[in-house]
Amino acid sequence: MSRVQSDTMRDWIISETKPAGETVVHNFDAAAKITELQAAIETVIRGKSDTVKFALIALLARGHLLIEDVPGIGKTTLANAFARALELSFQRIQFTSDLLPSDVIGLSVYNQKNGDFEWKAGPIFSNIVLADEINRATPKTQSALLEAMAEEQVTVEGVTRRLPLPFIVIATQNPSEHHGTYPLPESQLDRFMLRLHMGYPTLEDERTILRDRERSNPLDLIGKIMTHTDVIELQNMVSEVRFDEVLVDYLLQIVDATRKADALELGISPRGTLALFRSAQALAFIEGRDYCIADDIKRLVVPCFAHRIIVNSRVNALRQRTREAEQVLNEILVKVAVPI
Repeated sequence: MSRVQSDTMRDWIISETKPAGETVVHNFDAAAKITELQAAIETVIRGKSDTVKFALIALLARGHLLIEDVPGIGKTTLANAFARALELSFQRIQFTSDLLPSDVIGLSVYNQKNGDFEWKAGPIFSNIVLADEINRATPKTQSALLEAMAEEQVTVEGVTRRLPLPFIVIATQNPSEHHGTYPLPESQLDRFMLRLHMGYPTLEDERTILRDRERSNPLDLIGKIMTHTDVIELQNMVSEVRFDEVLVDYLLQIVDATRKADALELGISPRGTLALFRSAQALAFIEGRDYCIADDIKRLVVPCFAHRIIVNSRVNALRQRTREAEQVLNEILVKVAVPI
């Protein structure tokens, strides 16, 4: 990457992460709110502290979250737990092969009484949208999310309507080899800030899950912990976390390495670069720092980048491609010098 390209990318990152004209007033204990929220979610999602933390990163960094794994391990429960703990509007969309784009974003309906068409908003007009089993819908329906996730707005019949803020899509995805799934296109994957794999719980954690649900569901016991204003304020505070120039260079070297790697057909887009920048700020903030360190970037490279890159076509199986992508990223992290 040339010096001119590097400087241009750096300026773009800074301008994209510092909302113009915003005045931020901090009037509550952010650390206490975050700790309380994490603790509440972990009463439902046992033994998955990192998963809960990364989901919180996506929320505070104004991103979207893709959770990929086999059915029944808590993907939907995690999204529901966040919705219950936050005083935000919530809608769940069950993606199926017969779901239409209008079922997601809405449509105009003719009103016989006044002889005019009335706009009926779809479930996308919510603060938290759970796109359950997103890869069971057709590509046409999946594409209904693209504008909403990238620009926080929806355009229908020539009219653009803004979505409520904060806005986050939490999508669950079944493994690609399962029956009735459609692979997500690169344009859709690139709009997710982070992709997580939950994995099976340990036997002890599963024992706790059984005992927790012996007489009631712990999900029903979660109360409202943060208001709409709290979430917006935390997001603004995250954007103020300091990201030193040497760390910007480190991040850009990693991105550039993905674009030059022989093992990859597709490297990281500028949207991916910005996603890593924002998520690193959120991770530092959650851990109580007002500045980023190199380890923040290293910890987030795989969940932030692995779903965005494409390995060479010699690796045929999609599952193998996922493992190969993570391996390539880990090799890049070894090669790129960490700033001191």
